[in-house]
Order: sequence, then structure tokens, then C-alpha cells
Amino acid sequence: MFVLTIDQQASQRNPDQIPSLLALLQNVPAVVPFERSVGDEAQGILDSAGAVVEAVMRCLRDGSWYVGIGIGTVETPLPPSPREGRGDAFVAARTAVERAKKTGDRAPVAVEGRAGAAEAEAVLALTGRHVMARSTAEWRVLDRLQPGEWGTQSAVARELGISPQAVSKAVHRAAWVEEWAARKAAAVLLQMADGR
Repeated sequence: MFVLTIDQQASQRNPDQIPSLLALLQNVPAVVPFERSVGDEAQGILDSAGAVVEAVMRCLRDGSWYVGIGIGTVETPLPPSPREGRGDAFVAARTAVERAKKTGDRAPVAVEGRAGAAEAEAVLALTGRHVMARSTAEWRVLDRLQPGEWGTQSAVARELGISPQAVSKAVHRAAWVEEWAARKAAAVLLQMADGR
């Protein structure tokens, strides 16, 4: 099981952004949905490594969050709210989010829990660095593409009124193909760390 603890950056200087975070993560599959846990922090319980990767990348793209991922057990029956949850995945998520606050210039994500957590963290941090560095113009292109579908670059070029070469350059500069391959690798590593 995976517990994500997500803490707002610079929360004492900025308005409360938890409502926008919850909207951002609303359709990420979770066994116990994300909600405010305390103050400027949210938590959710997930059982899918792919969903964990999706949640992390959304948070890193937004740029306002420290993300801690805890891998381990969650006491059952599952609670109706993450605030009522117990288990070593919660302890690991707390440790991870505190460590994510100290990552310096790298992507603010940390993974704690079991063997393989460090490898999953490395892939998420490398991938997250690309996600965080993209320009608005690159996102304008990337948001219209479908991973693994041929022919979408030409369609996006027509829709945006730009050349196919401009789309191709944006995809290349943004390491978009590599991101989607790395997402799969991160999910595999998270699954392995979770013992699946």
C-alpha cells in the first residue's frame, strides 16, 4: 500500500492551496481519497503504483508541493479518512515528506519504506526534474499529445497552427517520450518495493 503525504511549499507566505491540490488529484485512483490531513498538508492512500506516479507528476508540474511517498502496511479495515489511518506506510510517508523538504535543487519528492524505495525515488526525481523545467509553450503542445499514439504530433501541429517540426522540437526538448518510459519504470520499482 502507498500513502502520499503532500505538503505545501512556503505555506506561511502564500494562501492556502489545499483546495486546488485536492481538485488536481480528484480523479487519481485512490483507495482512500486525498483530503486535508492537517493545516497545509493532504494525504491519500493508494494501491496502484501507476496512480502514485501520476499524482507525483501532477504535484511536481504544479510546483507548489513537497511529496512524500510511504510504502508499507496500512491497518485494515481501511479508514474512511486518511487522518484515521495507521500503519508503517503512514510513518514512512511522514519521514519521506520531511526529507522531500530538504532536496535542494532537485525535485521535491522522497520515497521511504522498503527495499527498492531509493531506486523508485531516483527515477521519480529525474523524471520530475524534466516535468518541472517545461515551459508554458511546451505544455501547450504536450497536453494535447497521447502517449504511445502515432500521428498525434501532426494533429497537434494543425490544431495549434504550428509546424510539425515545432511540435517535434517541443517533444524532444521536454523529454516527453522519456518521461512516459520513466513513469513505467518508476511504477515497476514502486510495485517491487511494495512486494508485488
